[in-house]
Amino acid sequence: MASADGGKPVIYVVSDSIGETAEFVVRAAASQFDGQGFEIKRVPYVLDRSHIQEIIEEAARHRSIIAYTLVIDEQRETLLRLAQERQIPTIDVLGPTIERLQKLTNLKPAQKPGLLHQLDEQYFRKVEAIEFAVKYDDGKDPRGILHADMILIGVSRTSKTPVCMYLAHKRIKAANVPLVPEVAPPEELFQLPRRKVVGLTISPQLLNGIRTERLRALGLAGNADYASHQRILQELDYAESIMKRVGCPIINVTNKAVEETAARVLEYYYRGERNV
Repeated sequence: MASADGGKPVIYVVSDSIGETAEFVVRAAASQFDGQGFEIKRVPYVLDRSHIQEIIEEAARHRSIIAYTLVIDEQRETLLRLAQERQIPTIDVLGPTIERLQKLTNLKPAQKPGLLHQLDEQYFRKVEAIEFAVKYDDGKDPRGILHADMILIGVSRTSKTPVCMYLAHKRIKAANVPLVPEVAPPEELFQLPRRKVVGLTISPQLLNGIRTERLRALGLAGNADYASHQRILQELDYAESIMKRVGCPIINVTNKAVEETAARVLEYYYRGERNV
């Protein structure tokens, strides 16, 4: 099954976006014809009549089919009319499905190119943000905070990690740095714009209860220095001094759910974005 010019038959994949959806469908269909070679040419971002005419002229020189995902009526009608004039077969990859969904819902389709790709981008940004939060959790690599959208600082057990993960699901790259009196915070922390850093603090009494339960869960004595009132007050005072040095806002997470704390952090994030 050769093309009119002696080459392989050509399948043109024409899209007003990237065209990945149509190409995937075409390749899946072509794979059913063992031993029959096809040349598949993806033509993305077809947005005007002149571009459609160029495709038709080229396709007319081969034994070809045009598979398309054009969601704008005008572009689709132009392609169909010009292809019919040159007797080039066409395949509407999305049209029948969109038409059935429209009849089912009585809703009008958006006719906006690239919506699927936009959704894919949002998904991958979320995955990337989650991976970022894991990689730079608990100050593992201080270099990461230079690439973060938001940085949370505070003593141990102030919900830094769960808040970072919550933010990651909102596609925000968040890192966190624990503040411990015996360990100097990374210098990178003081190089950041203040709008990127948020401090988390908590009441000493609640922190004592949380740390005591944590020690018991690990099979350790609940009266260890980690959970002592004196140690907790020392850590909180030290953390407050670092937060004041950074000049960042401070959220008291006492009796706050992770979602509440994250919502406050998001307020600071979007406020900072507007002021950039």
